[in-house]
Amino acid sequence: MGDSPDIFGAATGGDPDGEDATRPNAAELEAAGQNALFGSAPAEEQAPSAAPAAPPAAPPDATPVEAKAEPAQPYRVLARKYRPQTFDQLIGQDAMVQTLANAIKRDRLAHAFLMTGVRGVGKTSTARLIAKALNCIGPDGQGGPTIDPCGVCEPCRAIAEGRHIDVIEMDAASHTGVDDVREIIEAVRYAAVSARYKIYIIDEVHMLSRNAFNALLKTLEEPPAHVKFLFATTEVDKLPVTVLSRCQRFDLRRITSPMLKDHFAWVCREESVEAEDEALSMVAGAAEGSVRDGLSILDQAIAHADMATDGEGTFVTAEQVRDMLGLADKGVQRRLLTAILSGDAVEMLTVIDNQYSLGVEPLALMRAQMDLVHRITLYQLGRKGGRGAEPDAPTAEEREAIGAWAEQLRPAQLHRLWQLLLKGHDEVRTAPDPLASAQMALLRVMHAAEMPDPGELMRRLDDISSRPVAAAKTEGQGGAQGASAEAGLAAEAGLAAKAGPDWETLVESVENAGALRVGQIMRDYVRVVELANGRLRYHLSPEFKGDAAPDLRDGLARATGEKWLVEQAGADEDAAPSLGEAARARAEAETRSIQDSSLVKAALAAFPDAKLLEHGRIDDDAAAAEGRRYRQA
Repeated sequence: MGDSPDIFGAATGGDPDGEDATRPNAAELEAAGQNALFGSAPAEEQAPSAAPAAPPAAPPDATPVEAKAEPAQPYRVLARKYRPQTFDQLIGQDAMVQTLANAIKRDRLAHAFLMTGVRGVGKTSTARLIAKALNCIGPDGQGGPTIDPCGVCEPCRAIAEGRHIDVIEMDAASHTGVDDVREIIEAVRYAAVSARYKIYIIDEVHMLSRNAFNALLKTLEEPPAHVKFLFATTEVDKLPVTVLSRCQRFDLRRITSPMLKDHFAWVCREESVEAEDEALSMVAGAAEGSVRDGLSILDQAIAHADMATDGEGTFVTAEQVRDMLGLADKGVQRRLLTAILSGDAVEMLTVIDNQYSLGVEPLALMRAQMDLVHRITLYQLGRKGGRGAEPDAPTAEEREAIGAWAEQLRPAQLHRLWQLLLKGHDEVRTAPDPLASAQMALLRVMHAAEMPDPGELMRRLDDISSRPVAAAKTEGQGGAQGASAEAGLAAEAGLAAKAGPDWETLVESVENAGALRVGQIMRDYVRVVELANGRLRYHLSPEFKGDAAPDLRDGLARATGEKWLVEQAGADEDAAPSLGEAARARAEAETRSIQDSSLVKAALAAFPDAKLLEHGRIDDDAAAAEGRRYRQA
C-alpha cells in the first residue's frame, strides 16, 4: 500500500526527489542572505510563491563586483631608493672597504668603529653595511662574517628593512642624556637574540652630552665579545679624545664630481630618464661631494623636467637644471669675463642686469666668475707642466675659450683676478644691496685688470731709468749732491779713523759695567780729541749742559778698574764727532745715495706724489731712542 499524498499531491513516503524538490535552491538562499543583510524587497517586487524555482530578478541598480587592485607603493625618493646595499655600491670609499675586508678575513675586527665625514657620503649606510657583513649567514644559513653580504638571508633582509632586534639604531641628537646611555649599558650584558653580534649604531654621536660620554667610556673600552659599536658623526672634533682613542676611525672622503656624474648617469638609466651630460655635471657640482645632496637635486630636476615636457617624456636638459638652481649660463659667464678683460663697462653692466632679470643671484654670478678663473689657472698649470690636460669644460666651445685665455693671461693676472673676485664675493654676500655690490665689485675688477702687476711695473721703471733723458737729468741735477755725498763719506771716514775703534769699545765696556747714563753721555755728547791708556781729552757738544768730567772719570774707572785723567781740550783743537753724530752722518749719506739712484728718480718722476720711506732707519732710531730713555731712567 502506497503512501498517501500530502496536501500538495506529492507522495510523502521516502521519495528523495520529492524531498529535494521542497528544499530551496542556491539562488533562493543567496536572495535570503541579501534580504537578511539589506532588508526584504517590496511586496510588488517579490516573486509569487507558486513558482519557487524561478530565480529572483536582479535589482535594477546591481552592478558586477570587480576585484579591487592592490594599492600602489608610495614613491621613495632617489636618496633612499638607491642607498647602498653592498660595499660594491658604496662609491668613493675604496680605502675603508679594503681595510674592513682585510679585517674580516684575518678576524681582526675592532669592537668600535667611528665613521666621520661631510653630509651624504655614506656614514650611516656604511654602519648598516658593517652590521650586515658581521651578521650575514649566507643563503644556506651556514655562512660567517663576509665583506660581501648576501642580502637574501633573514639577518640581511631584517637589517636592510630596519627591523632586526639585535641591530639597534639610536639618534644621539634626540637621545643625548645619561639615561639613554644607561639603557645601552644595561642591555649589552645580554647576548644577541638571533644574530651573531648585537650592534649599536649611534648616529650624530657628537650630540651626546659630556656626562653621557663619560658614562659610556668603560663599556666602550671593554664591551662584551658579542657587542659592536658603530658611531657616525659629521663633527668629529667635538668628540672627547677618550672616545676617539677607543674607536677605529674611518674618514669618509668627499665624492669627486666625475664620480658623482657617473653615478647619477647610472641612476638615470635605472629610472628610464635621459639627461644631458652638462646637466649631470651641474648637478654633480651643486652636490659639493655629497651623494645624498646630489640625488635630491637630481630628483628635483627629474620632476622639473616632467613638468616642462608636459608628458612628452622625461629628458633633463642643462637649461632646465640651470633655471632650477639659479646658475649663470656658461656662455654668459664667458661673455662677462670677456667684457671684464676688455674693459667694456657698458657690456659688463648689461650682462649683469640681464642675468639679474632672469633670476640669477648676484652671488651666483660672482661664484661663476671665480670658478671660470680657477679652471683657467688649473689648465694653464697643467699645460705648462707637460701633462697635456684638457680644460675642465663639458663643451668644445668652452674648452676653446679656456685654452685661449690660458695663452693670453699671465699667472700673476689670474691670481690678481682671483683675489679681487674673492673679495667681491664676500662683499656681495654681506651687502644690503647685492646687485649694486656685484656691479661695483666687477667694475673694480675690470679697472684693476688694466693696471700692471708689480713685475710689469718694475720693467717699466727699468725702461724709464735707461732712457737718455733720464740719465742726463740724473747727471745734471744730481751732480752737486753726489759730490757732496762723496765728500761727506770721506770726511766721515777720516773722523772715524781719528776717533779710533777703541772709543766705541770703551763706551760699550762702560755700559756693560752698569753705568748706562755715563755711556749715553759718552756716545751722544763726547767728541774725542785724544785717547790713550788712562787719559782722555775731549770736547762736549753744545747740546750738553754741565760738567761731565766727574761722571766720565767714575764710569771709566768702573769699566777698566784704573784711574783716568779726564780733561776738556782747548777750543782750537780738532775733535772727532761723537758716535751718535757719526751714525747720523752715515745714515744721511746713505739716504742721499739712494735718492741719487737713477731707478728711484725714475720712480719719483713716474709717480710725483710718491715718498721714499726709510723703514730700517726709522726702526733703528726708535730703538736707539727707547734705549736712551731706559738709560736715563
